[in-house]
Amino acid sequence: MKSFALTAAALAAAALLGYAAPSAAEASRRVPAPATDSTAASTAKTETAVFAGGCFWGVQGVFQHVKGVSNAASGYAGGDARTAHYDAVGSGRTGHAEAVRISYDPQQISYGRLLQIYFSVAHDPTELNRQGPDSGTQYRSTVFAENAEQARIAKDYIAQLNQAKTYGKPLATTVELSKPFYLAEDYHQDYLTQHPNQPYIAINDLPKIAELQKLFPEMYKATPALFHAAKAR
Repeated sequence: MKSFALTAAALAAAALLGYAAPSAAEASRRVPAPATDSTAASTAKTETAVFAGGCFWGVQGVFQHVKGVSNAASGYAGGDARTAHYDAVGSGRTGHAEAVRISYDPQQISYGRLLQIYFSVAHDPTELNRQGPDSGTQYRSTVFAENAEQARIAKDYIAQLNQAKTYGKPLATTVELSKPFYLAEDYHQDYLTQHPNQPYIAINDLPKIAELQKLFPEMYKATPALFHAAKAR
C-alpha cells in the first residue's frame, strides 16, 4: 500500500494546478456528538448509511478508516438509474450527488457517531452545492437517509448544530429519504488509496484522513476497509 505522506512532488504539482492547502480557519474540527441517536440496540450485523459531501473520493477514504466500517462504496444518489454514471452526473442536471454508501457494524459504531465524523471531518457542511474546488449540485451536502429513523436523527442533529451556532453560520446539509444508491464506475473505488500522490487527493483529501486520526483517535483504524477487498471476499 502506498504511503499517505504529502510528497514534495505532489505539493508542487498541486501548486501548478492552482490548488491551495486549507487555511487554519478552514480546518475541520470535532463537533459535539448528536443528542439524538439510535433509540435501540440493533440486532443486525451490518447496516448502511449514505452520505454526500463533495467528491466521493475523499468521503469514501475517510470512512474506510473508521472502526466498525466494513465497506464504503462510491456512487450516486438522488437521481434515477438512467443517469447514474459519471459523465451525466458531472452535468449537474441529473439530481444525483456523488455519494458514499457505508456498511457498518451497529454494535461497534452508531449512526449518530457516523454523522459526527461526517460533519467534523468528511466535508464542510456550510458550503452550498460545492466543496473546495468543485461546484455544482452533484457536490451538495446531503444525508440520504435509508429510513425514517435515520432521517429523524440527521434532522435533529442539523438542528442541534445550527442552534448551537457550531459553525457560525447555518448548515447547507439537506436530508433526502429513501433515494436509491447506484455504484459508481469501478475506477472510482478506492481512488484515494490508489492515487495518494495525485495533487487533488494530496491537497483536498489526505488532510481529512489526518484530521480523522487527530480528532477521533478512538475510532481511527490505520488499515482501510477497501471496496475491492470486500468485493473479492
